[in-house]
Amino acid sequence: MSFKTDIEIAREAKKKPIQEIGEKLGIPTEHLLPYGHDKAKVSQEFIESVKNNRKGKLILVTAINPTPAGEGKTTTTVGLADGMNRIGKKAAICIREASLGPCFGMKGGAAGGGYAQVVPMEEMNLHFTGDFHAITSAHNLLSAMIDNHIYWGNELGIDERRVTWKRVLDMNDRALRDTVTSLGGVANGFPRQTGFDITVASEVMAILCLSNNLEDLQERLGNIIVAYTRKREPIYCRDIKADGAMTVLLKDAMQPNLVQTLENNPAFVHGGPFANIAHGCNSVIATNTALRLADYVVTEAGFGADLGAEKFMNIKCRKANLSPDVVVIVATVRAMKMNGGVARKDLGPENVQAVIDGCPNLGRHIGNMKSFGVPVVVAINHFVTDTDAEIQAVQEYVASQGSEAILSRHWELGGEGAEHLAERVVEIADSGISQFAPLYRDELPLFEKIERIAHSIYRASEVIADKKVRDQLRAWEDAGYGNLPVCMAKTQYSFSTDPNLRGAPTGHTIPIREVRLSAGAGFIVVVCGDIMTMPGLPSRPAAEGIGLNDDGEVEGLF
Repeated sequence: MSFKTDIEIAREAKKKPIQEIGEKLGIPTEHLLPYGHDKAKVSQEFIESVKNNRKGKLILVTAINPTPAGEGKTTTTVGLADGMNRIGKKAAICIREASLGPCFGMKGGAAGGGYAQVVPMEEMNLHFTGDFHAITSAHNLLSAMIDNHIYWGNELGIDERRVTWKRVLDMNDRALRDTVTSLGGVANGFPRQTGFDITVASEVMAILCLSNNLEDLQERLGNIIVAYTRKREPIYCRDIKADGAMTVLLKDAMQPNLVQTLENNPAFVHGGPFANIAHGCNSVIATNTALRLADYVVTEAGFGADLGAEKFMNIKCRKANLSPDVVVIVATVRAMKMNGGVARKDLGPENVQAVIDGCPNLGRHIGNMKSFGVPVVVAINHFVTDTDAEIQAVQEYVASQGSEAILSRHWELGGEGAEHLAERVVEIADSGISQFAPLYRDELPLFEKIERIAHSIYRASEVIADKKVRDQLRAWEDAGYGNLPVCMAKTQYSFSTDPNLRGAPTGHTIPIREVRLSAGAGFIVVVCGDIMTMPGLPSRPAAEGIGLNDDGEVEGLF
């Protein structure tokens, strides 16, 4: 049986003018700033006007640890919201924007799949409304101004050896991880070792996603620590006088983007920090706006629940005063088999025992999410190769964990295939049983916060950190940053720092390679194991299969 590709389905979409999508949420035409006919930004003025509206219910979609078999978190997010609208509820979705790095690398795009997609898919997965380019430019403007300040006399006394602010690029390019700049003589400045991160790992991205308005944005930008003096005193972005110009570059990017699903339901797509190297959630301003306009908002957090959902709970909800009503964990029969030891090429034939053997990974995520006081539902994202016996095995296992698993056919049928899931999620959200609480208190010492996540979420036996790391954490506590949450940067493929260790491992160690202070965003980044903040391309990058056909249409995006 053959199926249309995602891009073929998206190209056949019967899109409505974006003004009609805005009408569904009560957004007047004059407050939509159109980018073509099918996407628009929502004005800051309108956002301010609705900030006192009653909040809707918040549903978080997360997943098991990703496998090559695929899980379909964004697809489920879209299908669930379409299903809610089909049963007569006023629902909207909030997801992240796609980075060019994974689009041309290995992961692909971030617009859903099958008949549960957000459109325009091609624009969303490429340049969209230019938000990522604005973030890249704002970040690198600060980089340029730091080097320029040093070149023209270094009035602030910056120690060139202690410039912590790198440059960024929205592309996977391992050759730029470690670089030397300003070579070529006196006219080019003072040579120093530095490097590039991918744009989604930029603190500017995190700041944009956590800011409430332009004033908040500029204050956070000004708080970025970019370097230190020889006396180890911090130099802030505001000392370089870059915060104003950076805010100007981000003025339009700060406004959320409104698009639509294949079934013409509203979708906010804004911000895009990765969950393995950043906090993995769409923007606070988009989520809060959607909550003031819709009765139900379905949002997602990046990668598995051990990363994106943990950061959603401990960072985003803490800083934005959000409280989720339901968590939906996405799982597939195929992924259960892979966690049970089956090779990707052997996933087709029925193998109930492998499904059972792989379920502990799902069980770990269920328990972790329940520990935040939020009710959990498992969505089994249906594949045509799934058998009734395999599906039943997942449902029975989930029931043994005190939750329930609901089969959803949104990839194949769109919102119609997710109606049962939508009905159950709405019922739980309306019950008011959620008693959300973060995993740790603000006052807990930084290293103890790291240990709390490692022990409670990863089930590690210990955290390994050398004296330099521990001393740095204590120094930040002495400087007044001890109340910040921690943002764990680790592999997405495992509860451990070993990407090959699948299932639900226990007793492993979490090695901390370095820690970084994101004073503007308001969290501490903890880099664990071999995680890279500038990814590389795989041996066969997706870019090899992307191009234009004879009609000038994009092919190969997924």
